[in-house]
Amino acid sequence: MPHTATEQLIERYYDAFNRRDIEGFLGLLTDDVVHDINQGGREVGKEKFRAFLERMNRSYEEKIVDLFVMTNADGSRAAAEFTVLGVYLETDEGLPPAEGQRYTLPAGAFFEIRDGKVARISNTYNLSDWIRQVGG
Repeated sequence: MPHTATEQLIERYYDAFNRRDIEGFLGLLTDDVVHDINQGGREVGKEKFRAFLERMNRSYEEKIVDLFVMTNADGSRAAAEFTVLGVYLETDEGLPPAEGQRYTLPAGAFFEIRDGKVARISNTYNLSDWIRQVGG
C-alpha cells in the first residue's frame, strides 16, 4: 500500500472517529485488529474494539483536531499527532467523577497497516494531565 493511501486511511479513521460513526470506523480495521490502550492493556478483535468505542462514546465527547500523519515509505506503518478536544460526559470506571468538564489534550497514535486496513493501534497521551484538567 503506497504511503499516500496509508495517510488517507488514517485521515478517514479520524474522520469516522469525529463523526462518532462506529460502523464506518470498524470498517477501516482488520478483523483481528490489535488495540494497545494508553496506560492499559491490549485488546484483540473488532468486537472488543466496538465495546471500547461504545464505552468511550458514553463517557466522552471528543473531536480530533490539528491532525498530522506520518508514514513509512511502503505504507505499512503510520504515526499521527493530534489534539483531542473533549467533554467528560459520564464517569468512567476508576477515573474522577464526570461533570461535563472540558479538556484539551495533545496525543498520538501508532498504526500498523495490513491489506489496506488498520491492523494495530497504539494510543498515547498524558493521563495525569487529563486528570488534572478534569479536576481529579
